[in-house]
Amino acid sequence: MSVGIEIRPDDLSGADTRQLIAAHLAGMYETSPPESVHALDIDGLRHPSITFWSAWIGDDLAGIGALKSIDAERGEVKSMRVHDRFRGGGVGRAILRHIVAVARERGMRSLWLETGSPDDFVPAQRLYESEGFVRCDPFDGYADDPFSVFMTRAL
Repeated sequence: MSVGIEIRPDDLSGADTRQLIAAHLAGMYETSPPESVHALDIDGLRHPSITFWSAWIGDDLAGIGALKSIDAERGEVKSMRVHDRFRGGGVGRAILRHIVAVARERGMRSLWLETGSPDDFVPAQRLYESEGFVRCDPFDGYADDPFSVFMTRAL
């Protein structure tokens, strides 16, 4: 994990967290048609199957990420977003590794995710690939979509 990044559970009530979620959703709608946006809003992220974290560098919110329990053995990475000011500094990798570690602690055997296919998502795709994720078919109710890339990784 990168030095100086603190990842902690987040109850989604803080203004900084809410603003980053709003920016995340706005970015998804700028790059994909509405039917292809699978990012969750604050209410969606409060679902009991989801654990949500925020990453902080000092007093600054650097990023967010969540783990959704699909079932006892499978989890889904949700709402990964790094604040623009902190991109390229290892925040996304730290959050992803935290999610992987928690999934393992919970006894999950695999992680899954959906990310975008447009060029804006290539850095995210590369991050996931560098952490052992491979492309796969749609999962858990997702449909084939030209704006989506589906990935999985065994734990």
